[in-house]
Amino acid sequence: MPLSLNTIGQIGVSISDQERATAFYRDVLGMPFLFQVPGMSFFNCNGVRLMLAMPEGDGAFHNASVIYYKVDDIQASTEDLRGKGVTIASEPHEIAKLPDHALWMSFFKDSESNDIALMSEVPLK
Repeated sequence: MPLSLNTIGQIGVSISDQERATAFYRDVLGMPFLFQVPGMSFFNCNGVRLMLAMPEGDGAFHNASVIYYKVDDIQASTEDLRGKGVTIASEPHEIAKLPDHALWMSFFKDSESNDIALMSEVPLK
């Protein structure tokens, strides 16, 4: 039977300061904190575990892939982040108009300079 990857169990994000990154994801983004061990902090993102981890091995720091978080109201969510002191790199804007909805995105950086996006599928009227 051929391999078929279709479920994400965990996403890893490289960090350089565990306490600062943990506080950002827990307190600013409001992500439910699961547990912490030396060098790693874990959060629940609607059933997908998010792992913040200090570099291992050669110690090289690598920025994460962009993680796109779904939100119902991208304008309000972006303003909420701005109100918490987050610098918005790209204001909410329409990316594509599809048959039944428009895809909107905005971008910001976390405390470790990783790019993060908000995405919203806005029904067409």
